[in-house]
Formats: sequence, structure tokens, C-alpha cells
Amino acid sequence: MDEIVLKAERMFKEFGSTKAVTDVTLELHRGRVVGLVGENGSGKSTLSSMIAGVYPPTKGEMTYKGQPYNPKSVLDARKAGIQYLTQEQGTIDGMTVAENMFLGEEDEMSKAGLVSIRKLNERSRKILIENGLDYVNPIKPIEHYSFEDRKMIETARSLSHQPDILIIDETTTALSQKGHERIYEIIGEQKAKGTAVLIISHDLEEIQKLCDEVVILRDGKYITTLYGEDIEPQKMRENMIGREIKGSYYRADFECSYEDEVVLEVKDLGLEGVFSDISFDLHKGEILGIGGLSECGMHELLKTIFGAIKPTSGSVTLANGNISLKNTTVSVKNKVAYIPKDRDKESLFQATSIKDNIVTSTLDKLKKGIFILPKSEKKIAQEQADKIEVKMQNIEQMVRDLSGGNKQKVVIAKWMANDSKIFIMDCPTRGIDVGVKAKIYKLMDTLKHEGISILMVSEEMMELIGMADRIITIKDGRVSEEFSRSADLSESKIISAIV
Repeated sequence: MDEIVLKAERMFKEFGSTKAVTDVTLELHRGRVVGLVGENGSGKSTLSSMIAGVYPPTKGEMTYKGQPYNPKSVLDARKAGIQYLTQEQGTIDGMTVAENMFLGEEDEMSKAGLVSIRKLNERSRKILIENGLDYVNPIKPIEHYSFEDRKMIETARSLSHQPDILIIDETTTALSQKGHERIYEIIGEQKAKGTAVLIISHDLEEIQKLCDEVVILRDGKYITTLYGEDIEPQKMRENMIGREIKGSYYRADFECSYEDEVVLEVKDLGLEGVFSDISFDLHKGEILGIGGLSECGMHELLKTIFGAIKPTSGSVTLANGNISLKNTTVSVKNKVAYIPKDRDKESLFQATSIKDNIVTSTLDKLKKGIFILPKSEKKIAQEQADKIEVKMQNIEQMVRDLSGGNKQKVVIAKWMANDSKIFIMDCPTRGIDVGVKAKIYKLMDTLKHEGISILMVSEEMMELIGMADRIITIKDGRVSEEFSRSADLSESKIISAIV
């Protein structure tokens, strides 16, 4: 089976002076899984967005099932049989599950221009059950459900009509292990049905496991295509970055090293129905990792420690001054930073500039009496953006226009501008390419050696092993084991403590 379903030839996309895609050709074949990889800003999502009808190409031609193809919108592409699953939320608050599932396709459920809500709900329920989502009620508001449930509802919607092309753009980064496995099952099922599947992912092990071929982009240009045994992480990294990767990707040492001084004390912390009796100390200059399955409570634990969620029991105390972190205002004032898993919704103001985002945590520091001088804002924003190497036009550029990796750099720059002494990081490299990951790991190591403490949750075992001095594992809302940094520490040891 080698039928070409879609051919995108000599594709270009420019946003003002930014050349996002330059002269890229891509073929999608029936029953084949193609991986599309590259660093943040390499043009992967832009290319897939043109195929999915998000926006038109500046130049280039597309042929779909032997006919010229020029989608006017995502709905246009969807009706043609091209389904597009993205990393970010694609459902709309204030509407029911069923209304979200048939948004733009209401004519299927209408008669004489009137939509049958009964038919809408019945059809939605049938699709949800077929996709293992029988616990989802189609008449409930979509915001009743978690981010992961909403992604799986989107996935069910995409498969309600058998697609000819399925595009999965970083969808798995927001999902738990169970969610990952369901997406992998769907890919296998769709491949067997002859669907052409295009996957964009920064998880190179995932790409290796799933793909028949891998197309690599760099700076908006086509670099090469890998097949068979050549689809392996090291070769992909080298082609993405354009050079051989030398030296250590994670920390180079295997020493469990930090100072005796305790900076943060977590004692008997509990959140009803989520986690209980969690106690540990964080030391000066320590990277303390927390690992577990996504639903074990570790993400909520970090929010509780930062003061964004009020605990049911226990305490979180800064050792210096015996200060209770009872809310986020106290945390920020006392130089505690929080980098959430969902940076777009919880950490950035998308419709404002890089400068405005960086200075949000440091307004008190910039005050001269009751005034804040624009010159001071620009100075500190430029310094921090340069320090962490944000790839941008200038500090006035809108944050929403940045790649995922550069958005994360802005989040970190914001907290560095506030001279933070403790960093609470929830999946700090989620959805970020290997080049930016390496820079963030290097920054974490630098912060550690400057005496700054880091508390990090990660769903990547190698990230925990590679960066942490100690690792605490959580199972069913409780601490299950603790591991110290060592050259002998393996993924299997950690997995056995969390499953």
C-alpha cells in the first residue's frame, strides 16, 4: 500500500519578516506513520497547520487524493477527511460536550434549519462510548472535565468520521500514561485502516516507536528523511540541531550534592481525595525531583506548596524566618517561583508582550515610590530575555507568537527577574525540543551551583535521573520511596516504586 494521499510541494509560509517555512515538500502515504521533528521554531506546526486549513501558504501547492487542495478553514479540511489534534486545548468553555463535538457540523443534526439537541446528544454519547469515554456526559458543560478528558473528547470527535489523514501535533505531551497508550492504540488502528498519520513530537523515543519514516526540519527548511534503523534519538537530535551533540545532555556528575541548610519544610501535607501525609525538606542548592504517574497527585502537590491550592492538612514553611506559604502572594514576595505544567493557561498573558510578561513578577522591585519607569521595565526584560536566549524579534513581540520552547524561556525569565531563590517546576521541559531542553538543564545546573533550590515534578524518568540530587516517588497520593543520585539508578527502579 503506497498510495500518496497528500503531497505538499514547495511550501512557504511567512509571517511578516519571519520565514516560518521555506521550500518544504512533504508526502503522506496511505497506511504509513510519518514523524515530523525539529527544534521549536523549525516550522513543524506551521507546515501541519497549512495542511489542516489553519492558514493558507504564502506559496506552494497541495494535492489531496489526486486533486488540487486549498482548504479555506479547519472545518473545510475536516469535512474533506483531514483531522488535526493539537497540543493545546481545542474545546470552548460555556458549551456542552455535545455542542463542542459537533461545532461547525450542526447541519448534520438539523431539519429546516433547526438543530435537534436530542440527536446531537445521542450521537455524541454513541461516539464517546465507542472511544472508551462512557463516563463523559454529553449534556454537561465541557469545563466540568479535566484537560486530559477534554483532549480525549477532541480525539473522539476527530474519529467520529473516518479520516484519510490524521495529524497529531504534540497531543501526547499533555496526557497521562493511560492517555498516551490510548493515542498509541488509535495510531495503530488508523494505520491498519489505511489512514495516513502525521505525528509531531519532541519525544524522540515515541517517534522511534511509532513511525515508519521521519522528516526533519531546521529553521523552516527540509533537512532529511530517516527510515528504518536510522530512526533513533541520537541521529534525530544531530540532524535537528545540525551538529554532533557532544558532552553531557543532563548533569555531568553523579554526586548527590547540596548544602546542609534547609530552605523549605513540607510537613504532613494533605489535600483531601488527592494526596496525604507528605513530608520532606528541600535544601539550599538541591534539585529535588518528584516522580509518579500523572494522576498520583504530584501536580496538585506543587500547586499546594506554592500556595495556589489550600491544603486540607499539614504545612509548608520557609525555614528562614519560619514563614508559612499560605498563598501565592506570600510565595512570590519571598522569592518562590512556580513554573506550571500548562504554561499557556497558567503562567503567560498570551495577548501581551514578552516585556510585560517578564516584569509581572517584579513590579514591586521596579517601583520608585508609586511609579514604575518604562525604562526600568525595558532594561530588566531585555537583560533576562538575553540571559536565557529567548529567540524573538524584540521584547515587544507578543508572547502568543513564540514557539513552545521560547514561551517556556519567558516563564523562567519572569521568575529570574524577581531574583527567585526557590524554583517549583512542574514538567519544565514539556513539549520542548532537545536544543531548548539542553539549555534549560544547563540553566538548572547553574542555578543549583549558585545555591538556588529546585523542586521539580517530571513525568520523564530520565529527566529525574539525569537532573535530581534526590528523587521522591509518589504512589496513590503517598510517598512510596526516596532515591539518591547515583550512576546505578535506573528507570526500572523508579517505575517499580510508582506503579
